[in-house]
Amino acid sequence: MSKRSVKYPVQSTEGTHKLRGALRERQMTMIAIGGVIGAGLFVGSGSAIQIAGPATLVAYAAVGIVIVLVMRMLGEMSVNRPESGSFSSYASRELGSWAGLSVGWLYAYQWCITIGFEAVVGAAITHQMFPSIPTWLAAFVFMAALIAVNFTRVENFGTFEFWFAMIKVAAIVVFLLLGIAAILGMFPGVDAPGMSNLTGQGGFAPSGWSAVLTASLVVFFSFFGTEVVTIAAGEAEDPVRAVRTGINSVVWRILLFYVGSIIIIVTLLPWNSTQVAESPYSAVLSNLNIPYAGTAMNIIVLIAVLSCLNAGIYASSRMLFSLAARGEAPKILSRTTKSGVPGYAVFAASSVGLLTVVANYFLPTASVYEFLLNSAGGIAVVVYVCITATHIRSRMRMSAEERAQLKFKMWLFPALDILVLIVLIAVIGGMANNPSSRESLVLTTVVTAIAVTIGVIRQRYWRVPGERGHHVLESCCP
Repeated sequence: MSKRSVKYPVQSTEGTHKLRGALRERQMTMIAIGGVIGAGLFVGSGSAIQIAGPATLVAYAAVGIVIVLVMRMLGEMSVNRPESGSFSSYASRELGSWAGLSVGWLYAYQWCITIGFEAVVGAAITHQMFPSIPTWLAAFVFMAALIAVNFTRVENFGTFEFWFAMIKVAAIVVFLLLGIAAILGMFPGVDAPGMSNLTGQGGFAPSGWSAVLTASLVVFFSFFGTEVVTIAAGEAEDPVRAVRTGINSVVWRILLFYVGSIIIIVTLLPWNSTQVAESPYSAVLSNLNIPYAGTAMNIIVLIAVLSCLNAGIYASSRMLFSLAARGEAPKILSRTTKSGVPGYAVFAASSVGLLTVVANYFLPTASVYEFLLNSAGGIAVVVYVCITATHIRSRMRMSAEERAQLKFKMWLFPALDILVLIVLIAVIGGMANNPSSRESLVLTTVVTAIAVTIGVIRQRYWRVPGERGHHVLESCCP
């Protein structure tokens, strides 16, 4: 049997169509890559550099390792039992439905808020390049176009995400090649900088190592999105192979795209340059006297934003579908079209973004939306804590024979799992001690407490078969 003919039915409820296993391996690979490269890298890296200077490299490397470990845990669970709900489904199975409901709704909530944010950011970039186009119109067009893409067959989402990711990868590769040439003194008209920018502007850690911890908070949230490939596994032609390939490539992608890019930025430019704070990639290209560098980077950042918007609609709709299929969300959200798309879930996931577009037209300050954005700011930490706890519980419940038969394993269990938990707790402590993130932590804690309370009440008073180890749904793999 050919690899392409391998089809994995995915979770569904009685009376609904199933999701279609139609995403090809090349699309899954690019979805995994696209999840790493976002606007947080192209723009957000500048604020991290301003905080910690060249020592930001340490923050990116350290946080990158933590994300690799979390993805390895998620990869183990996904390879052995791929489902559209990913970590939410696994949490329901291993910890109880209260955990799956809580983290699933929090994740969907985070992406729904992000969808609106990305639409507004993309519209602002478009308005900057084309002042005659009002921001509300650009945001509406972006939302309408990508909602339409997600309402059609899942292959269309995969195709769009494939090309979005391809463009982002090409941009990063070109940037890396140009940067290496400049560092080696091989770029025409540009002198090799040597170590002057790395150590000559107050030292490698000009603001002290405590600043590296602060910068790590900014870096941490820029990695969020790598988990989308495990959610897409439920609609892959060969989910086991796709997830294994995607997770295995996380290590080199982080080293190449993130750490490699930051090395070039802090080597070629003074870390305290105002240009670095505004747009580090554009600043490097402008310093190399490359014409239209600003316009080129605006286009790349716009593509990164649209990619995030596309992935956000997809990820949140599939999470809502999975929750509904387990009875943890309104049943209507589990209904699919003849093409295997959860249409009601797509509309529900997109509704916040559409409301944001309306708010952007009537209320330019969008104070309510800023409040919602802050309330979702720390959900990444909650998700990673849940993944780690679920993996620990999953391993503890396995027999020695089951552990030996795992096709894809987390390294050095349980030592690395415990290390990740310690780091995540440190991140929470850092958010509490940092005035700029304290409000976000408080609001996220309130939202999380509400979700957990609802989950616990539901599990206690509306028990369903499958809680505590017997999953309510059949496995998506025979």
